[in-house]
Amino acid sequence: MAIRILQLTLGPLQTNCYVLACTTTLRAAVIDPAWDGQAVLDQVTNNGWTLDKILLTHPHFDHVGGLAELKELSDAPIYGHEEGALMLSQAQAAAALWSVAIDKPPAVDIFVQEGESIKVGDLQLEVLFTPGHSPGHVSFYLPAHHVLFDGDVLFQGSIGRTDLPGADFDILMAS
Repeated sequence: MAIRILQLTLGPLQTNCYVLACTTTLRAAVIDPAWDGQAVLDQVTNNGWTLDKILLTHPHFDHVGGLAELKELSDAPIYGHEEGALMLSQAQAAAALWSVAIDKPPAVDIFVQEGESIKVGDLQLEVLFTPGHSPGHVSFYLPAHHVLFDGDVLFQGSIGRTDLPGADFDILMAS
């Protein structure tokens, strides 16, 4: 199983977006399409990969700012947790409160739960329910490669913010 991970830092808040590719099957997933869906898709196609899935760790506007464009261009199914659905539907309004404009994100196509597996080519991701930073926050773990895509739960030397709507410090610490 050959793997390639691209980290893209996008948007006005410099949010990390990831492209995860199985270089054996040439299948890819985008994790947290933060901004500029066309630029994200270009990273996929310029490497000769096919975008199979869009994975959302959580529905904050800085993590879904490019979701509408990426979905429109690729029609890849969107995966996310059901508890984040309401916040995702309000992401455009939340962005406006920060003087940021994003397109209204489309709804999640496939809801994920703790313990489920998601395949990207030959790669197997495990879904971990990691709430606290936002409702419905999940992380995607690639055990064969010891890689965790955790959205905003963990930072180098710190944890995710808990001063935002829907956040809860105690829940985050329990995650």
